[in-house]
Amino acid sequence: MAARTENPQSDGHLRPVDLARGHGLSTQAVRNYEESGILPAADRTAGGYRRYTPLHARALAAFLALVPGHGHRTAASVMRAVNRDACGEAFRIIDESHAQLLTDRQTLGAVERAVRDLASGTRARGPGRGGVFIGPLARELGVRPATLRKWEQAGLVRPHRDPLTGYRVYGEAEVRDARLVHQLRRGGYPLEQIAPVIDQVRGAGSLESLEAALREWHDRVAARGRAMLAGAAELEAYLRERS
Repeated sequence: MAARTENPQSDGHLRPVDLARGHGLSTQAVRNYEESGILPAADRTAGGYRRYTPLHARALAAFLALVPGHGHRTAASVMRAVNRDACGEAFRIIDESHAQLLTDRQTLGAVERAVRDLASGTRARGPGRGGVFIGPLARELGVRPATLRKWEQAGLVRPHRDPLTGYRVYGEAEVRDARLVHQLRRGGYPLEQIAPVIDQVRGAGSLESLEAALREWHDRVAARGRAMLAGAAELEAYLRERS
């Protein structure tokens, strides 16, 4: 059975296709947004067809503007709260998203500082051709060997074992990782936040490549902050129209 097509409206109301057009959406997506509470409920004609209004168009624009800065889930939660007149909850959700962005900025700044310190320290002292054992590395960093073992258990540092003695040996890459973990721990960052950074270091393959990755990270954070501003403007326009 063919799907029913919404009849055109001749009284100033809008069809799903009218809302979808210009946003690259399907009419089904518009219906889904209404059913999930992202858009306010639409009136229906006697024949059961939806009758959207410019308010629905404003709500859709607000939601789509919120997504780039806050993500789909958070944007949807904000719109649902607004549509049930729980603006206080919507603002709290937005505040939490801004707080996460601030945390991301602070983490990025800490990583950038750590990488600069690490780069200068690596130039000043290398691990030696054969690598270093856990004791000398712990003394260099000013930590206990047990701390290095804890970092190893968390997957942050991966020393290999000497085939004759079984002792841990830290090569150039492992010393680099240990120094970076140390810098970030001194900045107060927990191990679970450091793990993604170490993964980036390993994926980059070198400090120079990591610096390029950090620039991209910086651009993403900046873009997200600007997207939040754009989303706030559209949400404010929707709130004004609702009042």
